[in-house]
Parts: sequence; C-alpha cells; structure tokens
Amino acid sequence: MYKSLLRPLLFKLDPEKVHYLTTDALQTVYKLPLAKSISNSMFGVQDARLERELFGLKFPNPVGLAAGFDKDAKLIDELANLGFGFIEIGTLTPKGQEGNPKPRLFRLPEDQAIINRMGFNNEGVDAAVKRLRNRKSKIIVGGNIGKNKVTPNEEALNDYLYCFKALYDVVDYFVVNVSSPNTPDLRALQEKEPLQQLLIALQEQNSKMPKPKPLLLKIAPDLNEPQLNDIIEIAQEANLSGIIATNTTISRDGLYTPSQKVQEIGAGGLSGKPLTKRSTEIIRYLRQHLPQTIKIIGVGGIMTAEDALEKLDAGADLVQLYTGFIYEGPSLIAQINKKLLAR
Repeated sequence: MYKSLLRPLLFKLDPEKVHYLTTDALQTVYKLPLAKSISNSMFGVQDARLERELFGLKFPNPVGLAAGFDKDAKLIDELANLGFGFIEIGTLTPKGQEGNPKPRLFRLPEDQAIINRMGFNNEGVDAAVKRLRNRKSKIIVGGNIGKNKVTPNEEALNDYLYCFKALYDVVDYFVVNVSSPNTPDLRALQEKEPLQQLLIALQEQNSKMPKPKPLLLKIAPDLNEPQLNDIIEIAQEANLSGIIATNTTISRDGLYTPSQKVQEIGAGGLSGKPLTKRSTEIIRYLRQHLPQTIKIIGVGGIMTAEDALEKLDAGADLVQLYTGFIYEGPSLIAQINKKLLAR
C-alpha cells in the first residue's frame, strides 16, 4: 500500500514538509486503540534466530534506523513498533540550531536517492534528553553526536563532551559524527591527528563514568585507502566498539538524474542506491583489516533485503536504513528479517 498509494502522493510534495507530515501522522495514528498491535503484527518479525549480541547489548534483530530521521528523539515509541531492532537519534549538538537554509532536502527518484544539506538541524541535546527520560519503549537507542556550526574545530571536543555527558544516562551507545558533508569543515576532523585526539579524549571521559558505554565512529564513503587505514589504526588505539560505514557521499558519479538538475540542487550529501556498492566495499575492507572485537554497522544504499544481506555477508554485524525506509516504507524492515530467517 505504501509504494502503490502513499508514496506517489507524498512524492508530489516538498520532501522536508513530507517528513514532518508523516511524523505528525505517525504520532496521531499511534494514539488510536490497537494501532500498536496492528503495526507490530504487520512489520514486527520476532524470532530468537534474529537476535544479535554486541557491545554487551542484545539486539532483537539486526535492522536499525539510521541517524537523521528522528533527530530529536520525538518518535522513539512510535518507531519501535515498526519492527526496528534499534534506533539511532541525532545528530545532536549542544545548542539547538536551525541548520542550513531551505530548500535543503531533495529527491532523485530516477536514482532512488536523496540529497540533503540539512546541517545538523536539531533542538539541542538537552531537549532530546528530556524526551528520552519519558519514553515508554525499551528499544535500544544510540546517540549520534556532533558539534554546533559556530563552534570552531579547535573547540569541537567541548561540544562532543557536552553531548556525551548529557546523553550518558539515556542512550545505550554513542556515535561520533565527523563525516557529515553539511557542516563547514567538519570532515577535517576525520584527519588522523584531530580524530585521534577527539576519540581518545572521549574515551577518557567514558572511562570515568560508572559504566563505560560503547563508542562508535561514523565515517564517510569518500575516504581513500590510506585514510581508511588511518581510521583502522585510530579505532584500535582509541579502543572503539565499532564503526558505522557509511555516511552520505559528496560524489555525483553515475547518476541517471539529468546533470542540470543535479547542478541546480547543488551541495549536499547523497544517499540511497548510488551508495550501495561503495558502502559495501568499505565494509568489506574494514572487516578484513579490523579485529573482530571492533564491530561494523553497515548503512548506505540498502534498498532491498538483498542489499542488507550483502552488507552482512561483507562483514557488517548490524545494518541501518534511512533512504530505503523513505522509498520502500516500513515493510523493508520485515523483508530483511524474513530473508535472514529463510537462509
């Protein structure tokens, strides 16, 4: 029903407006009697064979929602009933910020892709913390953290530490985001020395907490092999729990969308089907060179159940959806889990 009826209607409207329309509708629907049980029966696949234990956490299934969809932790309880095994919120920053000027979200239907330059728009980490304290669902939640746009890179650590301390009691794991292309100079923090300093300082803070939380790093798909080798080295030095591969790409290679339209859209991170192959290549490379103790969450271009299985076969321990969730709807979650069970 989603692909044949709802999606054609929604895709006629502005993408960002659609996002808020659908999230508002989701909240309204879940107030209705039996809505949760109906949703669970439609999209939930419960089977012990799907369970994964990582970082000392038990994931009911390996399919999660990537950061960016529920930036402000407003939909945890509703999304938990769509069959996800875990949800990642954010990217959150210490202070709320509006993000980049609109329009900043664009569909490329010919490529089953999205370009976004949202710019870490969020209400600030403290607002998200209040919501997380009041949530009813026990689904695993990850906190994706970043820096404010106005914070210079030399002071970025303070922003990451603030978010880490604020979220510590209300999330199950952390993700350090230095790979978004939509905050000026953010990706410079992926360079070896600043990244090393950032992650080691966060781990020092983590070690001082009553119980250290899993700390993961989200990387860009645009890194070359020497840069990936630096990431592999840093991940071990900083004793990371895992790597999320990958964020959106700045590449526009091989698109079916007319080049003039792509040029008119301008800057932003590309996600969806064009990223499928590259993100899987990076997962495979990381798995070949990382110790098994460092886990991998695969994300990028998962548009079908086969795409998800390919990433798991390449070495991912878990997978996440975003653009595939937009194009295919919540049925994709169940399709992936059913395909895993059919093996």
